[in-house]
Amino acid sequence: MGDIRHSRVEQGQTKIKNVPIAVTPEGFWCCPTPVGFQKSLKPQNPLNKLKPSSPPPKTSSQKKAVSVSERKTVPAPSRLVVSDAQQCNDDPERPPPSTSVPAQRTPKPKLESLPKKVAIEFGEPGTCDMKLLLLGKQGFCVKLSVHRDVLIEKSSFFADKLSEQSGLSCLQVDDCEDVEIYVETVGLMYCKEMKQRLMKQSVSRILRILKVTEFLGFSSCIQSCLEYLEAVPWNGEEEEEKVISTILRLQGEGIGVNPVLKRVSPDFSNSPKDTLSHIVELVLKSNEERGRREMKSIVLKLLRENNSLPSSSGSADLCNDMINKSCRNCMDSLLCLFNQVAEPSFSDNKEPVVKHIALEADNLSWLLEILVDKQAAEDFALMWANQQELAALHGKLPIAFRYHVSCISGRLYVGIGRGEVLPSKNTRQLLLQTWLQPLINDYNWLQHGCRSFDRKLVEEGIGRTILTLPLEDQQSILLSWVGSFLKTGDGCPNLQRAFEVWWRRTFIRPYVEGQSNAMPDS
Repeated sequence: MGDIRHSRVEQGQTKIKNVPIAVTPEGFWCCPTPVGFQKSLKPQNPLNKLKPSSPPPKTSSQKKAVSVSERKTVPAPSRLVVSDAQQCNDDPERPPPSTSVPAQRTPKPKLESLPKKVAIEFGEPGTCDMKLLLLGKQGFCVKLSVHRDVLIEKSSFFADKLSEQSGLSCLQVDDCEDVEIYVETVGLMYCKEMKQRLMKQSVSRILRILKVTEFLGFSSCIQSCLEYLEAVPWNGEEEEEKVISTILRLQGEGIGVNPVLKRVSPDFSNSPKDTLSHIVELVLKSNEERGRREMKSIVLKLLRENNSLPSSSGSADLCNDMINKSCRNCMDSLLCLFNQVAEPSFSDNKEPVVKHIALEADNLSWLLEILVDKQAAEDFALMWANQQELAALHGKLPIAFRYHVSCISGRLYVGIGRGEVLPSKNTRQLLLQTWLQPLINDYNWLQHGCRSFDRKLVEEGIGRTILTLPLEDQQSILLSWVGSFLKTGDGCPNLQRAFEVWWRRTFIRPYVEGQSNAMPDS
């Protein structure tokens, strides 16, 4: 590696800095690292004093810079100025000489305000036949010694500009947004194995290179960048969004980006509904406790994220139909298992059947949770309320076999009490008529044998569900509850708060009668 050398700064002259340059086996003179650029931008020691310099000599051969229109209609990262060799050798930041010299002495510029220049040579030393001058922001300038043939071969942008001016020996690019990446990209034009060179870069830097190569029409480098982005892992969702937004913009310009997009866009005929159905089916049929529990949690979390997106509303009905179909299958399976256990001859090998009942009940609870999150559990409530045969068999089974089913009823009551599930009045009546008594029968076991059972939550849900019914139905259900509560005490749900509300509605402030009595006689 070469050394960094600092030269004295004359007033009005450009700061010249040689940067470390290494020769690769390909003969490629590596461009400076980002650290090299950052060091060159730092203010120098203020103890170095400036010496006055003589004014620049006037030459009749100087020509004015000719502006050249950009190749693309989109906002370009820089502005190109075509000039001759004399102009490139002069200070690009110095204004053109005037015809008259002012009598007063101009003030000395501050050292920090002087432009900084980095000189870089590509290819074999001493063989360059062109200068490329990159003028960046903050007065930063990079002078590249390059080869005309390389620029024409690799860049359609440079090829167009040089074909317009065949004898041009210098190109000047003004207002470069990313000088460092411009230098890197020109260096890649000399590199035979760009893939190996890009492997050392981060994804964010590759995106910067891709932006410049797209502007310069450096097609082979664009392809190498796309191959890199297709193969390298992306770090987090933010970086993924940046990659995809860049790729989609390139796609609009006719550049082949499908290999990269395949990482985020499916390329098969199966619809998302079929894929989701397959995933749900795998979870429902799993017997491995830990994997099943974790996958249920993951799928539920991801579906909740989908529910929060406006774009998910169009496919919601199809998804709900699929889940309701799975619910019906689980209910049919539970009914078959209950019939099997209720048979008088059923006595041998009970354990597999008990596990199967618990599994199907857990499946229904999970599917119900999905539907509640999707605000689509009303059909489930109707299906469950119509399971009179299953509820009739419930009392014929040992409590250890059946209590999982009562957890489903409890979750529905909680959902109705919270306003998460809004079934019709007839469905609410049928749900209480069919499943409240089985729940009361299992209540003592649920409190002591089911760790996930929340007594206060279920009691509040049952009470609020009852209070949504007409007053006479409230009375019928709560009077029946009073009889059970007086017999079993804590073995029965405590619906005292709902009972008090019903009492006040009935005996203390009957709204309809009060309003009719207050109406004046006609």
